[in-house]
Amino acid sequence: MWGFIIWGIIIVVGFWLVANYNGLVKLRMRAKEAWSDIDIQLKRRYDLIPNLIETVKGYASHESNVFQKVTEARVRAIATQGMAQKAQAENQLSEALKSLFAVSESYPDLKASTNFLQLQTELTDTEDKIQASRRFYNANVRDLNIQIQVFPTNLIAKQLGFSEMELFEVADAKERENVSVEF
Repeated sequence: MWGFIIWGIIIVVGFWLVANYNGLVKLRMRAKEAWSDIDIQLKRRYDLIPNLIETVKGYASHESNVFQKVTEARVRAIATQGMAQKAQAENQLSEALKSLFAVSESYPDLKASTNFLQLQTELTDTEDKIQASRRFYNANVRDLNIQIQVFPTNLIAKQLGFSEMELFEVADAKERENVSVEF
């Protein structure tokens, strides 16, 4: 009799371990997929920036300091690894782009350029997609982190190789301001 009870408990615990492990794997994969979505949109953004700079240079060639800042911020953002560092680099790139857009305000011919308007539309669309991807990523990371922290999964998560992931957040109040793209 006791043998059946012990085997029953072992089987129940085994099923519980497998179910929790598979659930954690699923949540981790969703978070990685969400990060991939962010990465795709950031790559699109990085690809648009050189075209934007070249278009603005054609009208405002003496603004080389602004072009240099945007280029340096883009290179830093591409090279940065780690969630917190990536978020900071992306926010610096957004600030550099703000200064580039501010320069465009002084050049009415640039603001009327079809190429510039098309790049503006594509960049605005990309920025919207980045924000949506960040929200999707953070929701998936939140779900994973909650599952890792709740009882009784927290008793086995670390031993099974699961750890919490970082949210993609802005670091300080200045960076929380909206990026305004106006032409």
